[in-house]
Amino acid sequence: MIDNRKGEFPKDNKTLIERLCDRKFGIGADGLICLDSSQKHDFTMVYFNADGAEGSMCGNGGRCLVAFARDLCIINSNTTFDAIDGLHHASIVNGIVSLKMVDVREVEEHPTHLFLNTGSPHHVTFVEDLAKFPVVEKGREIRYGAPYFEEGSNINFAAQINENTFDVRTYERGVEDETLSCGTGVTAVAIAAHKANKTHGATINLNTLGGTLVVSFTIENEHYKAVTLTGQATFVFEGQIEI
Repeated sequence: MIDNRKGEFPKDNKTLIERLCDRKFGIGADGLICLDSSQKHDFTMVYFNADGAEGSMCGNGGRCLVAFARDLCIINSNTTFDAIDGLHHASIVNGIVSLKMVDVREVEEHPTHLFLNTGSPHHVTFVEDLAKFPVVEKGREIRYGAPYFEEGSNINFAAQINENTFDVRTYERGVEDETLSCGTGVTAVAIAAHKANKTHGATINLNTLGGTLVVSFTIENEHYKAVTLTGQATFVFEGQIEI
């Protein structure tokens, strides 16, 4: 995450961003986020995938950026910021960040999966033994296959634990690997689970390899509104690198 309010970071340098995200020769990350200034709101979020290309919305990245903005004293407990998919409202209390996501008006139901856009496109498949499931192999196969092809989709595999709890593993496009946690992905799984009648709750717990998140929503005329992603944002480290 980079404080880019002065506009000094070369966001058009795809090679640089890819190198910074490289886990062997750079800092190492699933993506890079610039906190840019905004004329109308608190700040602007600009997200890049690990391959250097500008990405769609990153839910966990948005939550972490809210915590970063709080550390920079840009915001207090509440904020409104710009992102590629529109405005987002968020709050942070004791390190717990609640981020309002986009409304979801359409969920495609297919025999083997569901597809929806929660700020990023997501394919959701429910499986039995998630711990042993070949997430990377199957995720890559689906991500590049029909109907997604080169543009791709994020691929989520989920297993139901109880009425309102699901385990989730995600293969992310742009990263081209399994990631420890995907915010838009767990949001997609929560909504897909409700749409598929696997749960009737409007508050869903999602367990990922990176921690537990909570997704809540309201339903109006089969549209999912007031979609909120909540979880902890933990500071890891800060440093400097010469570019």
